[in-house]
Amino acid sequence: MSLDFSGALKAFAQESKDLLAEMEQSLLTLEEEGAKKELVDAVFRAAHTIKGSGGLFGLDHVVAFTHDVEGVLDAVRDGRLDIDGDLISLLLSCGDQIGRLVESSLAGEVEEALLRKGAALQAQLQRYLPGAVMVAAQEEDAGEAAYGARGWHISLRCGRDLLRDGMDPLSILHYISTLGELTRVTTFCGHMPAAEEMDPESCYLAFEIDLITEQAKEEIEDAFEFVSASSEVRITPVGDPDSWDGAIEAAPDEDQRLGEILLDSGAVTRNELEQALKQQERTPERPKLGEILVARHAVQEKTVSTALEKQASAVKKQRQDSFLKVDAQKLDHLINLIGELMIANAEVRVRAERIQESVLHESVANSTRFIEAVRDCALSLRMVQIGDTFNRFQRVVRDLARDLGKDIRLVVSGGDTDLDKTLVERISEPLTHLVRNAIDHGVESDALRRERGKAATGVIRLNAFHERGSIVIEVSDDGGGMNPEKIVAKAIEKQLIRSSEGMSDGDIFKLIFEPGFSTAEQVTNVSGRGVGMDAVKKTLEELRGSVEVESELGKGSTIRLRLPLTLAIINGFLVGVGDSKYVVPMEVVDECVELNGDGGGDFMGLRGMALPFLRLRELFSIDGRPADRQSVVVVQYAGRRAGLVVDRLMGELQTVIKPLGDIFTPLKWVSGCTLLGSGDVGLILDIPELVTRAEHAQNQFAGRKMAAG
Repeated sequence: MSLDFSGALKAFAQESKDLLAEMEQSLLTLEEEGAKKELVDAVFRAAHTIKGSGGLFGLDHVVAFTHDVEGVLDAVRDGRLDIDGDLISLLLSCGDQIGRLVESSLAGEVEEALLRKGAALQAQLQRYLPGAVMVAAQEEDAGEAAYGARGWHISLRCGRDLLRDGMDPLSILHYISTLGELTRVTTFCGHMPAAEEMDPESCYLAFEIDLITEQAKEEIEDAFEFVSASSEVRITPVGDPDSWDGAIEAAPDEDQRLGEILLDSGAVTRNELEQALKQQERTPERPKLGEILVARHAVQEKTVSTALEKQASAVKKQRQDSFLKVDAQKLDHLINLIGELMIANAEVRVRAERIQESVLHESVANSTRFIEAVRDCALSLRMVQIGDTFNRFQRVVRDLARDLGKDIRLVVSGGDTDLDKTLVERISEPLTHLVRNAIDHGVESDALRRERGKAATGVIRLNAFHERGSIVIEVSDDGGGMNPEKIVAKAIEKQLIRSSEGMSDGDIFKLIFEPGFSTAEQVTNVSGRGVGMDAVKKTLEELRGSVEVESELGKGSTIRLRLPLTLAIINGFLVGVGDSKYVVPMEVVDECVELNGDGGGDFMGLRGMALPFLRLRELFSIDGRPADRQSVVVVQYAGRRAGLVVDRLMGELQTVIKPLGDIFTPLKWVSGCTLLGSGDVGLILDIPELVTRAEHAQNQFAGRKMAAG
């Protein structure tokens, strides 16, 4: 039977990606907070796990390169090597190289250029630690002379689904044989059923293995990385009665207290544990149980540390087990199906209202309630926290600031803000442009900052929060700010505008998003071509979002992105103008009032304030006579208010957003469409554009009034 390893390899690739992300974050935190043991251990474990899993799948290039990285990390962990900024930079580059090697190895071929890059990094690793490598080799030789290779007994009970998961017991045994000498392999077939009852895709085998090896226990464990979830594996030391590490680590991952772990492993007796607990109760300071056991010489400190690590690992694993990874495409398909179900249910609701049958109407109301609950639940599954995306920029800021000779710190807040997974993926590149622009153009050089009386270390801030049903993401810096006069001069030179008359500072700052616009005096590898900011604007428009810019010369700038909560489903307010129907996003609706006066002009009084409004009939060139009593839907976006004059208010609805085809790209003031329960098509209004148009009309009116006065 041919075995398909693609599923297991895909799992390995995803796990490697997660481990490398964890490794990068730990390295950046090390540089910020200093050499903390838990951070060094986290980096080592990530590299060690990738190396072991790569060996299991025969990815020799991954194993060979990661082995050198692991050697340096081991020296750091043992205190034989101090970690500094240069070493962290090298290890970050090594992490990138491991990721590239994993991708290339899974693709089937590793390019020669990639191997040369890896060789150069390995040479740096060897030069970085020649003395420590020699000391490690000498210690290893001394250990072998004193104790010799160590024996391990491995008990493997294969799970029924092992073959279906794409794993092969023989490949596991083959990898174990490369770690040392297999002195005994006994195969047990006691669970194998009769031939007529046997499932050829199920595994019924069990193995008892004796191994003599110079490798550490972690190396052996890595051979079972992808079978431990479905199979039972126990690894215990042989011939060393003073070591309880194997028994502790081979125990099931259960939520146990420290004393229970030590007792179950045999490291302490029940009497020793009871005496230690009594001493803990009698002591007012309530010392830790492990400290008491070590002081009473009941157990070694190393064994207590092993048990504590096991306890933490069990808690972490239980948390991980509470989550289930789902293919994003399957989730998107579910959202689409729910959207179609909502449209079909809306049609049924419309027909029920026409029939005026109370029982049918009640049934439709019940089904609508459950469909909305399913919709909310499905949408929540697509919501992820933006914190992981923000944290990735720690590396971007660090590397780019070092290249430019600047000292810049990234401050992240609002990382627990939830938004649609698709939005997170689409917004990553625009955020990269904004952060790189803030590093290059925003934050000044150290000398200039000192001249202006600022701290030598510049600060870039990433913040996210919810506001009126939208997601707001802010990218701020405490740099030199933007010069409106310089922007206007460059815009006139580029023939983007004729003059700045009537333009607010906000309008002027938005010129930086025009294609080809740049105030940089020279083009660099980072910026200066006027391409990145244009891409930011284009992506935001595709996502039905908007951008705002605030800046103060000499003090810094803030670029604020506003995005919808989700791209799939909208809570809207339906309005009618003639035979046309429009949907206003519910989160921007403030109130609805009757249009007062004779209907002339573009302003109305609302509680002592002048409210500019737009007539949708004129805006969309709809023929026919307006209704005798028109209404105004008052909307608010980004702190600005405007009114939309309509013929009819038709109530709230939940509906699915459908994108407009390319042929409708020139159509202004519309961000999408939806299919209504009546079968009609409703256009979803682009509120940011409409509010901006109303505000512009208000500014023009004020300008004309001042000129006339």
